[in-house]
Amino acid sequence: MNKFKIFSLALVASASVAKAQDINQAKKAIDAEQFEKAKSLLKSIIKAKPSDGEANFVLGNIYLNQTVVDSAKIYYLNGIAASDKKNLNYIGLGQLDLDSKNTAGAQANFALATKDIKRKDVNEFIYIAKAYMNSTNPDYKSAITSAQKALAIEPQNAQALLTIGDAYYGANNQNDAYKAYRDAFTADPTLLRAKMQLGVLLKGAKSYDEAIKSFNEVIALDANYGPVYRELAETYYKWARNKPSTRQVNYQKAITNYEKYLSLTDYSIHSRMRHADFLILVEDYKALEAEANKMIELDKVNPRIYRYLGYSAYENGNYDVAIKSLEDFTKLPTNKAIAKDYLYLGLAKIKKGSNAEGVVDPAAFDAGLAEIKKAIAMEPLVVEDLGDFGKELFTKKQYVQAATLYEFAANTADSKNYLNDNVYYGISLYYANANKAKGAADAAALAKADAAFDRVLVASPTYDEAYLYKGRINNLLEKDDLIIKNYEEYITKTTAKGAEELAKPATVKKIVEAYNSIGASYANTDKAKAIEYFNKSLVLDPANTYAAQSVKALK
Repeated sequence: MNKFKIFSLALVASASVAKAQDINQAKKAIDAEQFEKAKSLLKSIIKAKPSDGEANFVLGNIYLNQTVVDSAKIYYLNGIAASDKKNLNYIGLGQLDLDSKNTAGAQANFALATKDIKRKDVNEFIYIAKAYMNSTNPDYKSAITSAQKALAIEPQNAQALLTIGDAYYGANNQNDAYKAYRDAFTADPTLLRAKMQLGVLLKGAKSYDEAIKSFNEVIALDANYGPVYRELAETYYKWARNKPSTRQVNYQKAITNYEKYLSLTDYSIHSRMRHADFLILVEDYKALEAEANKMIELDKVNPRIYRYLGYSAYENGNYDVAIKSLEDFTKLPTNKAIAKDYLYLGLAKIKKGSNAEGVVDPAAFDAGLAEIKKAIAMEPLVVEDLGDFGKELFTKKQYVQAATLYEFAANTADSKNYLNDNVYYGISLYYANANKAKGAADAAALAKADAAFDRVLVASPTYDEAYLYKGRINNLLEKDDLIIKNYEEYITKTTAKGAEELAKPATVKKIVEAYNSIGASYANTDKAKAIEYFNKSLVLDPANTYAAQSVKALK
């Protein structure tokens, strides 16, 4: 009988150790971002022991991380009904409250989670800190406070140090984040994420060479640690964006490292979506379209796939596919369309309505414009993505349509393209009227063009070409005083640049234009002044027929 009791206790102890190993394996898989493997392990634990509250909690966290909120809540509620570590699941419910901006509810749930814990328990405080950070409404100050409670109990707890490092990083306290990550790795040299985060800090500081060196040190410790390749990919991407001369090489390195990351994590629908998001960033739309079609084979009902297919199909010139995919996606409110969805849909409709020469059918342009307006209403800074298409229309001399697109950005002061788009807006409006018969110019449009160049001069007072265009615009409006004022300003500013600038043939041509325009403006009120300016033209360009004939007529 005694032997049987001992054997039974040994079995219980063995099962307990096996369970601990399994949950630790799941946690390691989560850290390695092998979420499907972790889910499989946790589901096995729960199936064998439904009363395991911790397994339910950790599994709920994975689903919440993947924004599958309903499944997350089911596992948290199942965990609360369990007998083992059920208190952790109140933390999960607390994060759901934070996501809903129910701070009081979250605090009540966190209080339930810590109500009966033992004096030396730290995991609850660590998980609460993570909940504050992982919420869609992060609160890094509260995360720091909770992590400090864990460290007050166990100062060398590596997970607590890593967590407070993440909280400091989120709060833009780089110095304390660095110290916490360094201390975490010292406390547990197997905690590669802490070592990796030191490189993340360098990446954030745009020290890309040093960040890559730091990530390679992690790879030297464990070449199969997947997340470090994702960080490498993002570093090469940011480097390419910040230094365009490296764009082609670094984009390719980014893609290569991201593919390595995927090979070491999993090829689930969620990881493929992360991959798709990255392909958008590095503008690899051929790969994105191929990935989207693979995802449709795996999951025909996930609506986000149609977003990826719509974006990539547009970029690859498949406008019918782009329109259908994005219309199918945006027509259902549950899909939570974003501004970029409507932007791509609008651009696709305009492109589909363009002929071989790129001339846009007016009805197609209006249909696309309606979608673009929806995008701007949702996110005003989406105008930053209109410039390239506006320039394409401008190049094809579709000045009215180009101006229509540029107008959005020209009136959005926060746009990074504000200056450039105002220049193109003003020029587009000018050229849209330049060849019209005398008196037929659109005065209201030209007034907008003049105002655009006023904004340019405020943003960039040294952009002297603005005065040239203001002179041209007022020439079309037949406003002699403003013609004289703006062309004189252009001449003064250009002359001040010195002999080298004045020797350039393009500059000479513009100054001759200015002299001739000023001369013509004086012709009806001050013949002597008019002749003076026409003679200045002839000094620079003796063969200028207009100036010569004007002088002859005025005499």
